[in-house]
Amino acid sequence: MTVTKAQVSRSDITRLSVDAIVNAANNSLLGGGGVDGAIHRAAGPELLEACRVLGGCATGDAKLTPGFNLPAGYVIHTVGPVWQGGAADESRLLAACYQRCLQLADQYQLQSLAFPAISTGVYGFPKAAACRIAVDTVTAWQGRPLQVTFCCFDTRTYELYRAALAS
Repeated sequence: MTVTKAQVSRSDITRLSVDAIVNAANNSLLGGGGVDGAIHRAAGPELLEACRVLGGCATGDAKLTPGFNLPAGYVIHTVGPVWQGGAADESRLLAACYQRCLQLADQYQLQSLAFPAISTGVYGFPKAAACRIAVDTVTAWQGRPLQVTFCCFDTRTYELYRAALAS
């Protein structure tokens, strides 16, 4: 996808009216804390049932479900790497998350997609490095046009994404 528009928003990803939001999930896909828990709560119990039949998800991969009670039509669940100091292939795995989500968006002919800051919460990936990987991976993607929103929960992350998009 050639990203026709990449923007940053400081907002609640569960309230965005886009074709799909990305869930920073754990390997089970059965809910958790942070953005994962918020998406499961907002989507309703049907999301958990849809995730149960997916059989989990490997780190760096992604799977798609309906959005159920969310304004977004779909949820793309991706599992980012847990930060282990940088020597455990974390950067490649994080980039793979973004690439796989973009592939699914292309496969399902989506036009708009919102990403949280994958792996930067309890998984501990340094925010500045994760932001750079996200922006570089998304802006380098080739294919159909897509509107991408980097949705940030806090001001620091929002500023990091703004700076990365401006450079």
